[in-house]
Amino acid sequence: MAAYDLLIKNVHVVTPDGGEPEPADIAVSGGRISRIAAGLPAAHAAAVVDGAGRHAFPGVVDAHQHWGIYHPVERDAESESRACAQGGVTTALTYTRTGQYYLNQGGPYADFLPKLLAAAEGRAYVDYAFHVAPMSRQHIGELPQLIDEFGVSSFKIFMFYGGFGLHGASSSQREFLMIPDGEFYDYAHFEFVMRGVQAARLRFPELAGDISLSLHCETAEIMRAYTEMVQEEGRLSGLEAYSAARPPHSEGLAVAIAAYLAHETGLPAINLLHLSSAKAMESALTMARAFPHIDFRREVTIGHLLASYDTASGIGGKVNPPLRSQDDVARLWEHLLAGDVDWVVSDHACCQEETKFGEPPDDVFAAKSGFGGTEYVLPGLITAGVPRGLSLAAVAQLTAANPARRFGLHNKGILAEGYDADVALVDLDDPWTVHAADSQSAQEYTPFEGFAMTARVTDTFVRGTRVLADGTVAGQPAGRYLRRPYHGQAD
Repeated sequence: MAAYDLLIKNVHVVTPDGGEPEPADIAVSGGRISRIAAGLPAAHAAAVVDGAGRHAFPGVVDAHQHWGIYHPVERDAESESRACAQGGVTTALTYTRTGQYYLNQGGPYADFLPKLLAAAEGRAYVDYAFHVAPMSRQHIGELPQLIDEFGVSSFKIFMFYGGFGLHGASSSQREFLMIPDGEFYDYAHFEFVMRGVQAARLRFPELAGDISLSLHCETAEIMRAYTEMVQEEGRLSGLEAYSAARPPHSEGLAVAIAAYLAHETGLPAINLLHLSSAKAMESALTMARAFPHIDFRREVTIGHLLASYDTASGIGGKVNPPLRSQDDVARLWEHLLAGDVDWVVSDHACCQEETKFGEPPDDVFAAKSGFGGTEYVLPGLITAGVPRGLSLAAVAQLTAANPARRFGLHNKGILAEGYDADVALVDLDDPWTVHAADSQSAQEYTPFEGFAMTARVTDTFVRGTRVLADGTVAGQPAGRYLRRPYHGQAD
């Protein structure tokens, strides 16, 4: 009988501890890494994969995706998880909420979440979990149930939704959000969400370290005024106009408000999502100094690191918050290299052409917000980061170890004995050019069209199952829903 189910031989193992990648083999038994050492005998394994000297990274924990926002969850769970596998992503954490989009349903999460979980079950090629946004008073009351019954440990506030829609100004927020009459999605609601999350942390002290709140920080009032100004002036167009309509100081102000509310409510675990600009990052760091008792984590997307409103390929790059100036891109890289960024994500939201572009098709304000890109997180960060001095260990921290620890995925994010065998093999010297047609995503375009990459993911393993083989998605969906905190349990 074979000692190992799988042996990945002849790789350089990348760990987030700062050390240099070491030549080794990775043995897998029962979905977990059972041994990492050089020269393990191939005869001891039921299956052997030759890594051909490639670098083995811990599978990416892409902590910010949106399955089901523009397509049925059933469809995204299949097609967009294939894009995950293509990019070395082995765990996708996807945001969801009640209201329009997603399941187009209001009401309690006790009714909503079972439908969501049933829709995704058996369809994903990678493991997945959900962040949940409390949109109403009822949802705040459901927080203990979400944690205890559904294994949801991370929650979200969309700070601009109180006076703005998903794509622009809106006068029908109650209809959009499907919240009860007499309720408002506003700063008071945000405060009460924070109080509810902190109360849940106190109710479940053994889980408190895994429970956190994430915030999309933009200010509706600023965006409404600036959108009117930009459209009336007509001086700017395309993605630059959209950035001006949702200016960086709107982010910075929202970060400050969120930070003070966290201080007021005693909630110490705050994630500041997709910080897109120098002003947003500076505000986040200022708030960290002002409130040292709050454990802030700062997130940046691969889109905001790779593309500006000048370099992205067309208005398909419309996203919230917007792609910014090339100076902002440079400043984000400075902060990342200085250690101010905790993790890098995709904010993947597949939006096909027929949905994305409005009339006229070149009007950025008529287009929908969001685009895919999970398949470019790992190769993109290596391509753009390593020449800037980013170590491979730091890549492993930013894409896997840090988000895994924050979001209660205790058996993921590191290549070590006893951990899930989530592995991405990467050829660090295999130049290629991004073309949407080559992606496994259902999206037919990408703002990264024509971008040059130097690193390629060749193979991806999810708990030892090979879901990408020599660049081709392989086998059947093997992904599982992860109840958190996750310690490697079967379900």
